[in-house]
Amino acid sequence: MSARYILAIDQGTTNTKAMLLDRQGRIAASASRPLTISFPQPAWVEQDARELWSSVCEAVDDCLAQAGEVDIAALGVSNQRESVVIWDRRSGEAVAPCVVWQCRRSARFCADLRQRGVEPLLRSRTGLGIDPLFSAGKARWLLEHIPDGPARAAAGDLCIGTVDSWVLWNLTGGAAHACDLTNASRTQLLNLRSQQWDAELLALFGIPGASLPALHPSSHIFGETVARGRLPGGIPIGALAGDSHAALFGHAIFAPGSVKATYGTGTSLMTLTSEPVDSSGGLSSTIAWSRGSQTQYALEGNISVTGGAVQWLGEFLRLPHPADDVAALAATVSDSAGVYLVPAFVGLGAPHWNDSARGLLAGLTRGATAAHAARATIESIAYQVRDVFDAMERDCGQHLPALLADGGASRNDFLMQFQADILQRPVLRSNSLDVSAVGAAWLAGLATGFWNSLEELAALPRSEQGFQPAMRASECRRLYAGWRVAVGRAMDR
Repeated sequence: MSARYILAIDQGTTNTKAMLLDRQGRIAASASRPLTISFPQPAWVEQDARELWSSVCEAVDDCLAQAGEVDIAALGVSNQRESVVIWDRRSGEAVAPCVVWQCRRSARFCADLRQRGVEPLLRSRTGLGIDPLFSAGKARWLLEHIPDGPARAAAGDLCIGTVDSWVLWNLTGGAAHACDLTNASRTQLLNLRSQQWDAELLALFGIPGASLPALHPSSHIFGETVARGRLPGGIPIGALAGDSHAALFGHAIFAPGSVKATYGTGTSLMTLTSEPVDSSGGLSSTIAWSRGSQTQYALEGNISVTGGAVQWLGEFLRLPHPADDVAALAATVSDSAGVYLVPAFVGLGAPHWNDSARGLLAGLTRGATAAHAARATIESIAYQVRDVFDAMERDCGQHLPALLADGGASRNDFLMQFQADILQRPVLRSNSLDVSAVGAAWLAGLATGFWNSLEELAALPRSEQGFQPAMRASECRRLYAGWRVAVGRAMDR
């Protein structure tokens, strides 16, 4: 039987998806498993690494059960970024929780780094400023709280990895401890230009190199699967990529000039650049993806809480279906009545990078209702995207004509229309719910010859829905000015 499908795994913050794509890029089968998130202290966010891996197994089994007997040419993985797992090399068991990208437990260490004046060094080497978002501070914190952690890591007895490494390790039965360059570029340990772990940065963060994964391009044969459940052994694992990078690739953005936003628990905006950009607007330079000797760079803005704010409000209001019910509640009013929600639950990310900011509900009057708060919560997503979009235009030095959108929260038509209005730009929403998984599948297919070129991928059918700005520019300016005032108050603590 000839190879017919690529299996893609999209391991996200709130769920894990698995799907099969055919040579025309069509999804033949898919499945999803939810994940639990814990908040053991204010601004701390973690997950059970074992549950995370179990969700991968269950999603894959369900997907393959739907498809029946199929021939799988390759497997690709996209994953939540910056989250850190540490496990025992011999047993393969996680020795601590997975510290999730949103977690701020390394804030004190980050503040110490700023006081030491090392931020210029970090920006020049890694493209990233100092913030608890990035992986290195999380890994250091974990090592300090694992018995004999630093010594065990230095001896190579512990493996430190981002989620792509943890999934790869388990897919290969412990045969491969590796990482792709997109995930590595989010750790603050990778030198963007040499594309190697930087010895000076390892020493700065106290991370032993013996514990770190091998580095490879995003589109690369990382190893082969071991048989597990319905997943056969011997399938080449042809791609690892951070979810936002995979989404950029899945939009077929193969040259500079376009910007995409992936709307999930948080939101990432990304646009391609020919070289690393030294941002003056609070954005990050990163590796978009890599194939062979070719590395593509990008400029990115990470927003910590977007769709997660909708889930929070639904839970706060004790709605039976939090996210869906908030969206329905928001639709019952024609405006937010001057109410603004700044969802700085774990501080503010790009372009503000303020650890101490906290969530704020502003503009309340006696006439404000839960429906106005619901609408303000959804609007906060669009306002935060506008903050980053404007910074991106300034850093790129060019007009960005439109925004490409994907991710779960982008399914909300009101959000997409309000986004177009507040940007005063068209928004083109992918009709695929799984652009990150598509990008991972494409990268895996390129590594194995399932597809042969970017041109072949660009020719595959894609469906989009457009949203055109309909709001008067003066009204847009008024609403956005109110948002900026609310953000200032959230940061003034």
